[in-house]
Amino acid sequence: MAMVGLFWIAEGDVYVGAKPSGLAPGVRLSPEGVTALGDKQSAFWLWDDIHELTVENVPVKSLKLHLGTMVDMALTLGLGGEDEAPTMTVRIRTETSDETSDETSDAEAVADVELTAYTAAASGYSQTEYDLSRALLSRMTEGAATLHTTLAAMAEWGRGHEGGSPRAARREELLAAWLEV
Repeated sequence: MAMVGLFWIAEGDVYVGAKPSGLAPGVRLSPEGVTALGDKQSAFWLWDDIHELTVENVPVKSLKLHLGTMVDMALTLGLGGEDEAPTMTVRIRTETSDETSDETSDAEAVADVELTAYTAAASGYSQTEYDLSRALLSRMTEGAATLHTTLAAMAEWGRGHEGGSPRAARREELLAAWLEV
């Protein structure tokens, strides 16, 4: 299991954000489509129906974020509260043919779905990892060939990788390499 950018790769499975357990929310990417996991967001979308896949509310490392995290942790622990992992929003935009339309049978219906996923980086992601991850998510919606080769490369790396998450420079190298696949 390892974090690479906004992705959590566990053996052959690729998640956006941390791999969920139990009823925790999460988002899994597979060659077939995108699966929303967890309580109150269980669903599946085929890649053919997905026209855009983005992430929002991602904590990006900065001095302000670092200081805010430290203050939040001190207040949470000091007041006896529970420390909850930060989340991000995964947005799926689909365009499906609306055959019930009176105007034309080829009308396109746009739907935005917002899913929640826990972040895998407690102190935030580097700006470079964030940018490369967003580009990789965008690339996955370009077509089946791109999607399958990209996910296959990520899954192959995950199956062959032992140990924890690589250091930042290596994570950035992996993301850049997967963008070139």
